[in-house]
Amino acid sequence: MNIGNQCCVFLSIFLCISICLGEDYDLDDKTGLGRSFDGIGGLSGGGATSRLLVNYAEPYRSQILDYLFKPTFGASLQILKVEIGGDAQTTDGTEPSHMHYEDDENYFRGYEWWLMKEAKKRNPNITLIGLPWAFPGWVGNGENWPYSFPDITASYVVSWILGAKQYHDLDIDYVGIWNERSFNSKYIKLLRYTLDKSGLERVKIIASDNLWEPISSVVIADKELQDAVEILGVHYPGTNTVPEALKTGKKLWSSEDYSTFNDNVGGGCWARILNQNYVNGKMTATISWNLVSSYYEDLPFERDGLMTAKEPWSGNYVVESPIWITAHTTQFTEPGWTYLQTVGHFTHGGSYVALTDERGNLTIITETMTHDHSVCIRPPLPSYDVTAQNVTFHLKGTFASISELQVWHSKFDFKTNKTVLFQNIKPIKVTEGSFSIELDVDEVYTFTTVRNGQRGSYPDPPPSAPFPKSYKDDFDVSGNPYFSEAPNFADQTGVFEYFTNQTDPGPHVSTLRQVVTQRPVTWVADADQTISVIGDYQWQDLMVSCDIYMESVHTGGVFIAVRVNKGGGVVRSTRGVFLWVYADGTYKVTNDLNGMTVLAEGMSGTRARVWYTLTLTVKGNYASADLDGYPLWKNAVLWEPRHGWAAMGTSSFELAQFDNFAIEALA
Repeated sequence: MNIGNQCCVFLSIFLCISICLGEDYDLDDKTGLGRSFDGIGGLSGGGATSRLLVNYAEPYRSQILDYLFKPTFGASLQILKVEIGGDAQTTDGTEPSHMHYEDDENYFRGYEWWLMKEAKKRNPNITLIGLPWAFPGWVGNGENWPYSFPDITASYVVSWILGAKQYHDLDIDYVGIWNERSFNSKYIKLLRYTLDKSGLERVKIIASDNLWEPISSVVIADKELQDAVEILGVHYPGTNTVPEALKTGKKLWSSEDYSTFNDNVGGGCWARILNQNYVNGKMTATISWNLVSSYYEDLPFERDGLMTAKEPWSGNYVVESPIWITAHTTQFTEPGWTYLQTVGHFTHGGSYVALTDERGNLTIITETMTHDHSVCIRPPLPSYDVTAQNVTFHLKGTFASISELQVWHSKFDFKTNKTVLFQNIKPIKVTEGSFSIELDVDEVYTFTTVRNGQRGSYPDPPPSAPFPKSYKDDFDVSGNPYFSEAPNFADQTGVFEYFTNQTDPGPHVSTLRQVVTQRPVTWVADADQTISVIGDYQWQDLMVSCDIYMESVHTGGVFIAVRVNKGGGVVRSTRGVFLWVYADGTYKVTNDLNGMTVLAEGMSGTRARVWYTLTLTVKGNYASADLDGYPLWKNAVLWEPRHGWAAMGTSSFELAQFDNFAIEALA
């Protein structure tokens, strides 16, 4: 870092023109302040995106959590937003509801409770937000619409907030409506009424977690709705707002953003929008989807988290560049700080923001990310130019007496791969209220009076390794008392959770049970069958066995599968090799989940409420299957797909149990 216009001595005339002839920028609070800063956060869920995190062994799981939430260590996140599970596919999997059925309540399902408690343990001041993507089928009373019975939907959402407090001592601060779907003014007002009636006046409503319009115009026109909504939340705004949103006088948040591969271009995207969401759009909070990329990499939106933790079997995780870009803001501010009015764009590209607190601290964050090195997945980024430049900041008003600022620096180097992230470098002297700095392209700086920043670190985690070639799970719930899901299974439709047979003294006391019996109010086009995947997407030759138990008389059916090639929102069209047995005594082998491409079929003699052992073997172009050790068929010929996950599931939304699941890779 070279300071001042002395750089001209060392540069050619051409470079002096392009760099040394800099610009001046005032940072001043004497004319008033801007909006209050509400924080930077991450979103867990919106598709089971933290699914694999809970399976990490210690100390690696706690290390990952520290990088995300521990103040002045890593990302130091100030907001955690979680999905209110709705038993349906919401991008990379399903998250269980606390109420599968109308007369069912269980506030220990899923891992979001655990995650919120871990975040709160590290940062007691973290803001907690809940938002539904989908709803159990009973909420819609058979309709794929949560607003048909708004009182039921409001009571369902409020029960989740009450359960968070009663069972986990978690205070939810904000709640949303329905992720990226239509809002309903009547429902929002009723939700506000139900919250107040339940003693939850402190819980504020965010709407509509979609676009700026029409929510902005409707809020302006409807005084009761205006009183009900605290935050206008928008997704992927491209750093811009609309006049109607500003006219509401509401706080404006980018309540879901980023959604971008977390390489260095993703880090550049994050750096640009964290500054420019306020500079361009007056948004005072930005929340990343997703918090941590902790789902199988071949599911949709691979590595779109702030960091990557997708190998609990090895313990490997990667602290990606967005973690340190986040730290440039979060380690030197807190919610409740205030933006200065004097923020903006640099003349030669890039942006700067400045924030202050009641004690007179000052934090300045600059970014000079070029277009191609800061592209986000959405929306399209218009063309613009950034060049190296020298800038001079003039500190005025309260800040005129500052004599020194701490400096933290990141530089994305896309040519020599010598990127540096969140380095604490020599403090900069402020002379007569001013300091100058040369800004190269693709850099982020923090200049601050706050002295307690830290680039936290742990010893390197274990090296990356593929999923084990030999894997077994007897679903003994005592080994996983805090979670309802079995390790490493990723539910794609339906919900598979631990079940204890209270009346069965036999070998199947602890099982995994598919529990969704009615099609949910969906967010995407869930499959008509339930399915949970596991393992290595590159598996080709494989033997899978599992004990199965059909609970639905006459109509029930279950399957085990290999080479399953799709998940997420396109799971309906997944292909693989599926072995089905049914309660009517038949079986079939299909090349797809919907059962349309039949490779073999016949009589199995299977019936409901009897345990059977299924074994499916695929090697090369041939597949065979056994039932209780006896061949059902041999050498069925198949050609596609060539690889994929193992899986199990049911033929419809029905109760079924699974036990003693085992995988053996044959190559």
